[in-house]
Amino acid sequence: MENLPIYVYLAFGVTVLLAIWLFYRATNHSKSFLIGILFWIIIQSLLALGGFYNNPDKLTSRFPLLILPPLLFLISLLVTKSGRVFLDRLDLRSLTLFHVIRIPVELVLFWLCVSKAVPEAMTFHGRNFDIFSGISAPIIYYFGFVTKRLNKWAIIAWNLICLLLLLNVVSSAILSLPDRFAQFGFEQPNIALGYFPFVLLPSLLVPLVLLSTIAAIKQLLKK
Repeated sequence: MENLPIYVYLAFGVTVLLAIWLFYRATNHSKSFLIGILFWIIIQSLLALGGFYNNPDKLTSRFPLLILPPLLFLISLLVTKSGRVFLDRLDLRSLTLFHVIRIPVELVLFWLCVSKAVPEAMTFHGRNFDIFSGISAPIIYYFGFVTKRLNKWAIIAWNLICLLLLLNVVSSAILSLPDRFAQFGFEQPNIALGYFPFVLLPSLLVPLVLLSTIAAIKQLLKK
C-alpha cells in the first residue's frame, strides 16, 4: 500500500465526507447520529492505523469486527419501535440521492485493483456492476420525486436491484480475503480493506448504503 497514488486517498476521503453529509441530511440533521458515526469512524481508524487489520494472516478472522456491529445496529433498528420510527423519519429523497457515492467508490476500487490491492472481480472490469446504482440514482430521484413520473413500485424495484448489486460486491470482497481468494479463483487477494482509510468502506460506507436502501424500501411499502 506504500506505492498507492495520493489521489486514491484523496478521492476516498472526499467520498467518506460526502457520505456522512448526505446521510446527515437524510436524518434531518440528527446530532446524535453524527456523534455516533464519528465515534465509530475514530474507533475503526485507530484500530487500522495500529495495524489490527493489515496482517494478511489475521484479516479474515478480524474482518467481522468491521461489519458485524453495523449489521447488528441495523437489525436493532428494524426490531425495535424507536428504531422503526427512526427509519420512517429518514428523508426518502436524500436516501435516494445517497447512492451517488457508489460512483467514486467504484473508481477507488478500480484504482486499488490497478495497484494490486483488490481483485479485479471487485471492480466494474470484473463482476461488480454496483456503479449502475450510483449513475442511476440522480435519474430515479428526478423522475421519482421531481417530475413524479415513477410510481413507488418502480422505485422499490430499483432499490431491490441496488441491494442485490451491493450484496454481490460484498460477497466478492469476503471471498477474496487473503486466506480464501485462491479457493474461489480470485487472482489477487483483497488486502486494501485492512488498511486505513479503506477499512471505512466495509465498516461505514457499505452499512450506510444498506441502511439507506432498507429504510427506503420500508417507507415506500408503507405508502
